[in-house]
Amino acid sequence: MSVKRTVLSSGLRIVTEEISSVRSAAIGIWVNVGSRDETPAVAGASHFLEHLLFKGTKTRTALEISSSIESVGGEMNAFTGKEYTCFYARVIDTDLPIAVDVISDLITSSLVTAADVDAERKVVLEEIAMRDDDPSDLVHDLFSDTYYGDTRLGRSILGTVESINQMPRKNVYNYYKKRYIPQDLVVAVAGNIKHKTAVEMVEKALSRDGFLDVTGTPQLRPNKAIKVSAQQSVGLINRKTEQAHMFYGMAGVSREDDRRFTMGILSAALGGGMSSRLFQEIREKRGLAYSVYSYAQQFAGSGLLGFYAGCHPSKATEVIEIIREVLNDVAENGMSHEEMERAKGAVKGSLVLSQEDSGSRMSHIGKSEIVYGEVMSFDEILKKISAVTPEALRKVASEILVQRPTLALVGPFKHESKFEKILGA
Repeated sequence: MSVKRTVLSSGLRIVTEEISSVRSAAIGIWVNVGSRDETPAVAGASHFLEHLLFKGTKTRTALEISSSIESVGGEMNAFTGKEYTCFYARVIDTDLPIAVDVISDLITSSLVTAADVDAERKVVLEEIAMRDDDPSDLVHDLFSDTYYGDTRLGRSILGTVESINQMPRKNVYNYYKKRYIPQDLVVAVAGNIKHKTAVEMVEKALSRDGFLDVTGTPQLRPNKAIKVSAQQSVGLINRKTEQAHMFYGMAGVSREDDRRFTMGILSAALGGGMSSRLFQEIREKRGLAYSVYSYAQQFAGSGLLGFYAGCHPSKATEVIEIIREVLNDVAENGMSHEEMERAKGAVKGSLVLSQEDSGSRMSHIGKSEIVYGEVMSFDEILKKISAVTPEALRKVASEILVQRPTLALVGPFKHESKFEKILGA
């Protein structure tokens, strides 16, 4: 993996990966800010701002921003997480200068006008409404709120109807100017490119409006442990839905914990595919659900392991009991050699197959740099996965799966009490 890294005096980090076998190139500007950096007064500001930066800069209108990339057959978008925001574009390699210039323009010179704030406010409210209309999506936000409570990790990335309606242009603009600074940025470029050329392009584009005329040191989010106190057992939203959507989870490991590789295997074995333990027990053997899956999620200072299932409301308690039985069995007895090897192969294969294009490679090096301050090669990651032993897996399972669970449900249920009884059993 030919990953190279340059750090400018402003604190800006530029990481590249040359892939000479492709004819495309991708750029992503990663910002070390997400919803967990917000106070209640500006809940949803990171995501709101992500929308607003596409509305116009000092030199480009919203139409010119989108058409400049689309007119060369490229794609451009952005996303906001709890710990970072990313703006990206993917084009053919000869059009990389256009992509670098446009994405950089959003970061350095967006106007964030009052008119645009008012117009985009409606769009974000529609996005919140769309989330609320999709119970399979809503249940994940409900779980975060139930598990973490009214904290920075517990609150929704989208914010609330109230916080978005009450957020004035001044607050959003000040948030932009305070948080979008070189020392909190990583620029990742991957594809048929040369490191030196990419650095020159990026430095030139981001020098607009004196953006790089500062001195700084690259910033990493501190890995301070987060304690969850006064945790609720069950979060419930009563909806007249045809299915009950549930998410059953517990504390996992944080992103700096080396056990995250073991957790990835444990998650894959429990709910990572059609051959996983929960899929087999819930869907294949009993036909209780169509969708069953799990995932391990890591943050700075915290982490989660969770399991989703959607089933007929009358079968919800049965599905929850099966999840509990499976987790208790794995915690007590571990997994077979076949299950573990199958999960290892699934994790490794998925990782490799997910990195077959320039956009995915850009995401890998960008996320690694913004989160860890370094890029671990695929060979190193694969070695970490292969090195997980049955003893390590059993130890993690016995520690994680026996913890007090949290359950989030969206469906036609009036009371949490019967689900609280199941969890207390």
